[in-house]
Amino acid sequence: MQGPGTPTLDQLRVFLTVVETGSFAAAGRRLNRATSVISYTIANLELQLGLALFDREATRRPQLTEGGRAVLAEARTVSHGIDTLRAKVSGLLGGLEAELGFVSSVLMPGDRLVDALTAFQSTFPTVTLRLNVEALGAAQQLITDGRADLGIAVELWTRDSDPLELISVGEVEMLPVAAPNHPLAGADGLVPGAAREHVQLVITDRSPLSQDQEFGVVANRTWRLSDLSTKHTLLLAGIGWGSMPAHMVEADIAAGRLVELSLPEVRRRRLPLTMIYRTDHPPGPAGRWLIRRFVEQAEREAAARAA
Repeated sequence: MQGPGTPTLDQLRVFLTVVETGSFAAAGRRLNRATSVISYTIANLELQLGLALFDREATRRPQLTEGGRAVLAEARTVSHGIDTLRAKVSGLLGGLEAELGFVSSVLMPGDRLVDALTAFQSTFPTVTLRLNVEALGAAQQLITDGRADLGIAVELWTRDSDPLELISVGEVEMLPVAAPNHPLAGADGLVPGAAREHVQLVITDRSPLSQDQEFGVVANRTWRLSDLSTKHTLLLAGIGWGSMPAHMVEADIAAGRLVELSLPEVRRRRLPLTMIYRTDHPPGPAGRWLIRRFVEQAEREAAARAA
């Protein structure tokens, strides 16, 4: 048994236009073709598929048959795919990236990330985004190794020979916290040196950039964790103390699930957020747009703090 033939893109376009406009005559006006040409194209499409797409007898306006409704969904998928292909090729011809590798520090506030990437998706629908979230030197490592095009890091390890462009995109506030039942949450937390006697939860670097270096570690005993979410969970459970981004724990502090510690050794501090990319591999239009978005966010936050 011979299967259905292969419809042309023009036939599918005419079919979709008839469905959208509701009649052959209206489709002809939109496509600037005679009604007879529209009717002939649909007839040929039905003949090629071996399937009636419209019921022309029941009503004066063509109604989709059951088979026509099934074909409609596939025709829309094909049409959308062609539109996407054309848009992507058009962007490539204009220098737009086909794909953008972006890495964000785990300390980056989620609302800023969502704002930027939501707008990015709307502005560059044809650009595929590869997103990684990393801690400490791992974010920088992806850039220097060429596995990401640009990213936001906090702690940087740079040499004069490193071909990196650095752009300030704001700050993140860090504060030491613990569960309310933790010993440091009481009076002992005010005693110099008390923090050294309790387990400190510390994010470990998955890159070799900060090997043998310590950042904000004051305790004699530490638990090394690979992600901030696990650290947050253990803090809530009362297992150790540690510094967290303010935006991640403000709700917990307000609800009494965590308390900010008053420690002589560790206090609130602001860490710089820095956009980085290799100078020998500068970003294209989409990457430059994303940089501007994060810079504008930082400028608005700075203005709000100064007001």
